[in-house]
Amino acid sequence: MTTANAKIDAELVRTLAELLNETGLSEIEYDTGSLRLRVARQLTVAAHAPMAMPGSAGAPVAQTAVVDVANHPGAVTSPMVGVAYLSPEPTAAHFIKVGDRVTEGQTLCLIEAMKTFNPIRAPKGGLVTQILIGNGQPVEFGEALVVVE
Repeated sequence: MTTANAKIDAELVRTLAELLNETGLSEIEYDTGSLRLRVARQLTVAAHAPMAMPGSAGAPVAQTAVVDVANHPGAVTSPMVGVAYLSPEPTAAHFIKVGDRVTEGQTLCLIEAMKTFNPIRAPKGGLVTQILIGNGQPVEFGEALVVVE
């Protein structure tokens, strides 16, 4: 909020938090000019490399970076906001696993956005060294999904 003396509208905070959960977003900001409110939640990242996991998901906390692999030259990033899936259906094998060799254009995962499953394809051939998402995990635009070296 922009002023220290302004009363917090608990119903507005609850509504924004519900909107975060419904949309899979990690943060939302509401601004009317006289009132500015930001609600954020920490998303956990499932990866095959050990890393520290801060906070619990769903709580309105400040967003902190766990791992900055988005700048890695082999990082394949999400072109949209949605939910990532590592296999074509729940009982099927994953598209890829760490250590697999992939070819350019091969499907790495799917991202569901607005009830549409969008294949995320390898931009180049190489070795899958990291999978940075979990099955059914919400992802943001530009978030690193996989590293192909």
